[in-house]
Amino acid sequence: MRRLPAFDDLRAFLAWAEGKGDLARISQPVALAQEMTAVELAALRKNGPILRFDHATGADGARARMPVVGNLFGTKARVAAGLGLEPDGVAGFGEFLAALRSPPPVDGMRDALSRWPMLKAALATRPKILRRGVVQESSLPDLTAIPVQTPWPGDAGPLITWPVVVTRPHGADVDDVQRYNLGVYRAQVIGPDRLIMRWLAHRGGAAHHRTWVRAGVPMPVAIALGCDPAMLLSAALPLPETVSEMTFSGVLRGARTEIVKAETVPLMVPAQAEIVIEGFIHPGETAPEGPFGDHTGYYNAAEPFPVMRVSKITCRKDPLYLSTVTGRPPDEPSVIGEVFNDLALPVIRQQIPEVQDVWLPAAACSYRMAVVKIAKRYPGQARRVMMALWGMLPQFSYTKVVIVVDDDIDIRNWDDVLWALSTRMDPGRDLMVLDRTPMDYLDFASPEEGLAGKLGIDATTKIGSETTRDWGRVMALDPAHEARAADLLKGVIR
Repeated sequence: MRRLPAFDDLRAFLAWAEGKGDLARISQPVALAQEMTAVELAALRKNGPILRFDHATGADGARARMPVVGNLFGTKARVAAGLGLEPDGVAGFGEFLAALRSPPPVDGMRDALSRWPMLKAALATRPKILRRGVVQESSLPDLTAIPVQTPWPGDAGPLITWPVVVTRPHGADVDDVQRYNLGVYRAQVIGPDRLIMRWLAHRGGAAHHRTWVRAGVPMPVAIALGCDPAMLLSAALPLPETVSEMTFSGVLRGARTEIVKAETVPLMVPAQAEIVIEGFIHPGETAPEGPFGDHTGYYNAAEPFPVMRVSKITCRKDPLYLSTVTGRPPDEPSVIGEVFNDLALPVIRQQIPEVQDVWLPAAACSYRMAVVKIAKRYPGQARRVMMALWGMLPQFSYTKVVIVVDDDIDIRNWDDVLWALSTRMDPGRDLMVLDRTPMDYLDFASPEEGLAGKLGIDATTKIGSETTRDWGRVMALDPAHEARAADLLKGVIR
């Protein structure tokens, strides 16, 4: 199933990309404040390469102590490569993950032997504990040694944008990594040894934080910077709450995850990362985070979030700093989201069999709108699919518009979707409106923070009791005539 090697660390992935001519080194000075953002977004919008900034400069014009890597997953092909796949292998890998999640019964010895790749993947989830990791070869004096970007003009300050935040619930053993959570939460630097951890209430890190607050003791936290592609993508995937991203990364990597005990906090951390920031969050200690430019294309308001006091920063001898930019799509998260859309489809079809395809348009912030293609068989089926999708995964609770169409519609072609909307949907009959449902509080259109409506649009052909009128017949030419036309026009129309 995997066509590419296992990338044990970020450097292996960068070397592979450079060998393919997909990495560009920029030697000219580039400012960390805003200028680097412009370069990264310009490269992404042209499907450009990974960027390595060898001369990043701070506010005082001084050269950063380490290179900055950006636009890592700026193309769908590189996201697929991070999974060890060519682009055409993503759909098949999604089916494999769906089977791994809910494997069908074994039918005989031959079928059992055919499951060996699945067994191998399951074994790869067991982390390998090292006595010492390369991420502990050296150390940094404080956060000022890390070349953190200030992405947008209205941002409150430097913002760590690709952190893999490692947490565990209070009472869990340090070695019990199955109960760990890895999350990508932005972290605002507010001093040499302090940063603000912005995790939303529904995320795993916030849930762990509540257990430590109830116990009334400081919470250990580690932030891994510059992890290998499999760990980065595992931390970003919308996995079930019962699945540890730390162990799941082994499935994506095709090799066991190497971890090591942190030096000053009771946590296991990625041994192959570039940098690990260790520290504690004390009960009740918060600071106003933001404003910062967000994936919606707007600045979010400043709000209080927990403060992390840094106890140590370990790193490789010559570390790299991995960064990204979040803004109105297209941006790197929206590119990742397009690939995750394809990965999630088999899981969706496992739960809602009549679904043939789902598209989450990147322009709609990757999850706020869904277009769903179904093989319709009975009246009311489109509405059932809408409700099933909204209730299937927590992430779909933030999808505020669902459009359901028939299987003759190309859902990735807006001309097709608009045709279905304008010819198969009646606003008085085919709209389903819900009120006061969960919503991303960053959605400023919501009448109340965290609560908003949902709109389901049935743009399918109406059958049975759905209509009392004879439905129109779709016009189509004979395929033989279309083929003849194409043959006659060869060389005439270019």
